[in-house]
Amino acid sequence: MMMPEKNMTQKGVFDARVRWNRQITGRFHKLALEFSGPGAVAMSQCRPGQFVELDLGAAALPPADKIPGELSDCAGQNLLLRRPFSPCDITKEADKTLVELLYCVVGPATLRMTTLSPGNTVSVIGPLGNGFSVPASKTTALLVAGGMGAPPLLHLAKTLTTEHPQMQVVAFAGAKTANDLPFEKRLDRIAQDLGFSIQEFAKFGIESLIATDDGSAGFHGLVTDCLLNWLTEHKPLANSLVIYACGPEPMLAKVAEITRQKSIECQVSMERLMACGIGVCQSCAVECRADGSNETIYKLCCKDGPVFDVSKVIFKS
Repeated sequence: MMMPEKNMTQKGVFDARVRWNRQITGRFHKLALEFSGPGAVAMSQCRPGQFVELDLGAAALPPADKIPGELSDCAGQNLLLRRPFSPCDITKEADKTLVELLYCVVGPATLRMTTLSPGNTVSVIGPLGNGFSVPASKTTALLVAGGMGAPPLLHLAKTLTTEHPQMQVVAFAGAKTANDLPFEKRLDRIAQDLGFSIQEFAKFGIESLIATDDGSAGFHGLVTDCLLNWLTEHKPLANSLVIYACGPEPMLAKVAEITRQKSIECQVSMERLMACGIGVCQSCAVECRADGSNETIYKLCCKDGPVFDVSKVIFKS
């Protein structure tokens, strides 16, 4: 049974300097944080699927005319709790480590993130949680991202191509519409015809397929249907394949159903509100099957996860 990779790194509270912060498309932005000293060492060991907690309480609000109407009522809320983010990329540089975070402006915290400027300082706790594991026996990895489930899988894509270059990797990304895909501008038609739809994966030589619910880009339908079509067409050997997924829970439940029916090993990164990030507040429970019995137990997404063996998770119908 494949288990998530246990966090063997030394977590801590570190000050990070903002190197850049830019909008990539629509509501989606990328923030690059630079760590030095002990923070650089700790963050350089962050594995795909682990996360960090940011203190955004001191970040400023954007000007009133830059605040989306749907956020105007909540924009001024005090941010008492840190916010969790999974890195989408980590780069080691001499004595520094650069951590990139992909985020979507959906509430008062991410709204304030847009005002962070080069030179600003942010307090960060991490690396936290347990990341993805890479079984030595597998030759093919499928990455399935739903909406903002993309960041840990982008990080994983880089790690797979650098640490496991022998593996074939294919990425699937789904969203309601083309405007809801959290990626830079898509590649041209020739690249897409060759199977390289998303440049963030293409730069690692990874084939990528897009699915949108309304058919505005790529496959017309759910990303799980796109995944199922690929499995039906390519017929990979189940024991040579591993699937990694992150996204909305209904999507993960469908991935669980597909992998159970086809006897494919799979790990999922679960999404929960993780107030403390270290297992103290008990607010991020995930119902799981207990080993060796029909009983269920509750594990903490922040401490036992956020990556879980999909066969252990109880998904609500």
